[in-house]
Amino acid sequence: MSRDPIDYGTLEAGRDCNYWSLDRTLRAAARRAYPDGEFSWADDRLDSLGAETGTRIVDNSETVERHPPELDTYDRDGEVQNHVEYHPALLDTERATYCEYGLAHDVFHAPENREEPLGLTHAITMEALLSYADPGFVCPASMTVGAALVLDQFGRDGGVLESYFERLTSDDPEVYVEGAMFLTEKQGGSDVGANETVAEPTDEDGVYRLTGEKWFCSNVDAEGTLVLARREGAPEGTKGLSLFLVPHSIDGELNDQLYRRLKDKLGTLSVPTGEVELRGATGYLVGDPENGFRQMTEMLNFERLSNASASVGIMGRCLLESKVHAANREAFGDTIDQYPLVRRDLTDTSVRYEGACAFVFAASRLLDEYRRSEERHDSDAFRLMRLLVPIAKLRTARDVVDTASYACEVLGGNGYVSGFTTERMLRDAQVLPIWEGTSNVLSLDVLRVLDREAAHEVFVPAVRERLDSVDHPALADAVETVEAEFADLQDAMATLASEDVEYAQLQAKELANYVYDVFTAAELLAMADEDIAERGDARRALVAREFVAEQFGRGDARGITSGDRRATEAFDAIVRHASVPPESLVGGTAAADD
Repeated sequence: MSRDPIDYGTLEAGRDCNYWSLDRTLRAAARRAYPDGEFSWADDRLDSLGAETGTRIVDNSETVERHPPELDTYDRDGEVQNHVEYHPALLDTERATYCEYGLAHDVFHAPENREEPLGLTHAITMEALLSYADPGFVCPASMTVGAALVLDQFGRDGGVLESYFERLTSDDPEVYVEGAMFLTEKQGGSDVGANETVAEPTDEDGVYRLTGEKWFCSNVDAEGTLVLARREGAPEGTKGLSLFLVPHSIDGELNDQLYRRLKDKLGTLSVPTGEVELRGATGYLVGDPENGFRQMTEMLNFERLSNASASVGIMGRCLLESKVHAANREAFGDTIDQYPLVRRDLTDTSVRYEGACAFVFAASRLLDEYRRSEERHDSDAFRLMRLLVPIAKLRTARDVVDTASYACEVLGGNGYVSGFTTERMLRDAQVLPIWEGTSNVLSLDVLRVLDREAAHEVFVPAVRERLDSVDHPALADAVETVEAEFADLQDAMATLASEDVEYAQLQAKELANYVYDVFTAAELLAMADEDIAERGDARRALVAREFVAEQFGRGDARGITSGDRRATEAFDAIVRHASVPPESLVGGTAAADD
């Protein structure tokens, strides 16, 4: 199958285009992750959303950047009103996302022309596309799905919680509401168990009054907010926390809380993030008392993967801006994409992006398998998902900051100036290593999953299956390299399992990144072999080989003495997505079909 390379020189910037049709990497990774039969339904919907995001929603995002939400805590008489003022452009993006494209609806209710809801991979894919335009908005969008996930599993009681679930998942513009989760407290931060918010029972069963302070509350005025608090006599730490739904208002009356101020943030300006004092606010108990933190992890797993999807979207947008600028900017008599250093940079960045998409959507596929498994928490999909999700968030959040910074560099001085996209993307990207757990917190979570869930028992056969599926000779050397690294990784896991806690924590982040590199390499190689066998295209083989070389070494003298020119010779294939005949790959660098 021959496919024409993309001519990025036909665009003036990374907008006024269809992000879905342009991003062949995202489409391929998502296609592989969608549960059976779902992608054929979703593809047209995503194509439409890609066009809307590249025009209407990107226009909205630029307007909202100039006119972000504003908080009026008090009315003119000094009474608390907790009113957040939104620009109409942001409200238009909301309506498009929830009502026209059913982000929260379609993964819980059967959309048009389907008998069953879609998997969460659909929401993850939509969030990646939306992050091309507004990563800040994706925060409340993902929390809306996440809050609905929790209520779907623990709050379908036919009462108040049921009604909030229906509103969170509605596509009716007169009915839908957004979700949020308030976890962070000033004294606790990542130590959620240090929570000091207390919950006192009322005369009504399951209804409590919550008192305390939440320090970093994104989507501060959401109607479907999940809050952790401790009931009287409950144990200390996370084991004693209960989960409550705390609305912004009840029957048209404000709940008893005070929105003190909005944070003056570096980026993600479209989502209002504030400080909240709970002053006896009404909260509805969700699920079992003192099991709140575990119930909240159902949302947290999805939120971390959403964080990774935002990284994917920002990387995709920054890479697009870089390619378009490089194809149009002339210097010293030629466009800069003709120069070897720029070609190498764009090739390396493209390979990094391919790896991020492959890993994130492999994790998303596992999340859907876990949700649909009868065994649920006892399933292999759950154990592997619990290992891969924190790693997906950890690694992509660091990679996206580097990618956004590089995009600023490609655009030169303009890249550092408001209005040229890359400056805003860099500011928005910087929060992603912080939201949903820092790199250190996630690394410690990886150790816990390996210990408590024995996740290595499912990780090893998952990598083995991928490597064993690769049989094309052009991939043999790369497979051999990954096999050796895979053996070393297993030794590393065994070492940390036998060492003391301090040493295991010292090496935890290194281990998490090692897992990412090995799994991603195996996934890319398996995808490359499939592309050759099913589509007669060896382009991804070049991607996989470059990923392996970049992560596991290019030889002596850091490859400088090797004579290796693959990064520039494979430019059209890797960066511009030209197809590659498999027969040209064996024995050297392939030539793309032009």
